[in-house]
Amino acid sequence: MDNEFNKQRAILIRDLAERADDPFIKRRLLALAARYEGPVTANAVTPMSIGGQRASGNERG
Repeated sequence: MDNEFNKQRAILIRDLAERADDPFIKRRLLALAARYEGPVTANAVTPMSIGGQRASGNERG
């Protein structure tokens, strides 16, 4: 997606959040807007921890 699209979408969603009466909906919309504003990187996913140890991608359990 294009950066300008993400910027405009975040603005639209923040506008909707401002109008929301329900605090739950407002929080969800603000979280969604933050996702559109954030950088898209390959490192956005963090490794899962199992039993205090980091699980590699090829382990099952």
